[in-house]
Amino acid sequence: MAPGVCVFLCVVVCVLGASHGCLQDPASAYSLTGAVCRLTYPAAVVLNEKTTKVIEAAFQHARYPSVKGEKSLLLVGKVMYGLHNLEIHNLTIGRSAFELRAGEGIAMEISNVSAVFRGTIEYGYGSWLVVLSQTLDFDIESQIDLGIKPKLYCANDKVAADTSDCYLNFHKLRLHLQGDKEPNWLKKLFTDFITFTVKLLIKSQVCKEINKVSNVLADFIQDTAGQFLSDGDISVDVGVTAAPVITANYIESYHKGVTNYHNSSALIIDSVFHPSQLTENRMLYFWLSDQVFNPMIAAAHKDGRFQLSISGAELTELFNRSLCSVTPEFIQQCLWDSDSPELRLWTSSVPFLNTSTLGSTVWVETSGQLTCGRSQSVPTLFFQTRVVVDVTASYSEKQLFLQRNSSQIFVIRADLTSQNQTLVHEDENEDEEFVREAVEKIGVPKVLSVLQTEITRLLDKQGTKLFDIIHPEVIPRDGFMVIQMDFGFPHHLLVDFLKKTLQ
Repeated sequence: MAPGVCVFLCVVVCVLGASHGCLQDPASAYSLTGAVCRLTYPAAVVLNEKTTKVIEAAFQHARYPSVKGEKSLLLVGKVMYGLHNLEIHNLTIGRSAFELRAGEGIAMEISNVSAVFRGTIEYGYGSWLVVLSQTLDFDIESQIDLGIKPKLYCANDKVAADTSDCYLNFHKLRLHLQGDKEPNWLKKLFTDFITFTVKLLIKSQVCKEINKVSNVLADFIQDTAGQFLSDGDISVDVGVTAAPVITANYIESYHKGVTNYHNSSALIIDSVFHPSQLTENRMLYFWLSDQVFNPMIAAAHKDGRFQLSISGAELTELFNRSLCSVTPEFIQQCLWDSDSPELRLWTSSVPFLNTSTLGSTVWVETSGQLTCGRSQSVPTLFFQTRVVVDVTASYSEKQLFLQRNSSQIFVIRADLTSQNQTLVHEDENEDEEFVREAVEKIGVPKVLSVLQTEITRLLDKQGTKLFDIIHPEVIPRDGFMVIQMDFGFPHHLLVDFLKKTLQ
């Protein structure tokens, strides 16, 4: 399993500024960490199954430079040779195995890599009596075992891989010259010297390419992650706060999760993360702090994203349900007798989210304006409310669901007008009760329905629907939530990466 692939989905988590440096001690970085990903051993097994594609890319994308050498032999004199146009063909890979080593890194072995290296040998030899020169095409059959012990670290706020501990064992390296006219001693010379040279050349270039491909993959995945919850002017810094931790059972990475909006950045302090908050029973875990969500919600509010307009038949259909309170007569006239009634809703304060074991509680002040068809500039109803709603989230069949558990509605203001005149009622409490009940029984469910649809649409736009997410669970905790799941390998991301790498 290539090192970049090791943290493949771990980094994708942070699809979720002041920037802190990458700390060497993960415990010191916990308080600055907004998002954590834990990739357990079973998940690494799934990822390891795709290793061959990355290893093939490393072998095929490696560039093998020309090599020249010479050797002095008795009777023959000096033999000079050059290897040119070395290319790889008929590459096949047997199996790959890996091991997570606590505190060390990842040990990987790629067995039975078979390939044919083709190129051209240019050589010359002779004595003071005669000088001969020749050019021959050649094939080298090889069978190789590849071992890598990558170490993951952080550099420039990103996860990087060091694969310098890389070795190749050659079980077979057989040289075939095109034609059969050369002296036996010359074939032996090439077998002894040129195959040795080719060994060094292949080892050097393949290990170098694996290191390059691994870090290109790590950058590619982290850039993909950074784009996941970036939309318009809102983006999220997914830089790491500390080097990943590797145990025998999981790989864990720590990320900032800091929201950026119009050149301003949020700041995460006093995060409550601790590794004991995550288990090892599922393949993939996301730990997400409320300090990640609240700046994102604030940015969306400032960006004018929490606005909703409902009109015509859709609006009248909503009010067809029976309410306990009396609907004012002029509201009835506006909804059913006017040409095209319209209701506009928007957040008039920054929503605030707090997560507990019971779910997520959101506090927000909302405003609404109902206008009638013939007099769109004259509101029939203007109201402001303070809403407190408890919500639990779930994800199934590639769809986000928001379930309201309870809600409280407090009416701040409710003005009923007609023909630019504020209507005075004998009992204004009845109007406020109508607004309160309408918001609770009609407004909140409608807003949650629209929110879950729009968030699902955004997740689909960013590619979530391409992932095979299996039995996801959203578990609320005090000040954070844990998302845990199993998954199928997102093959499309690897294909995209290989296409860009091999261009």
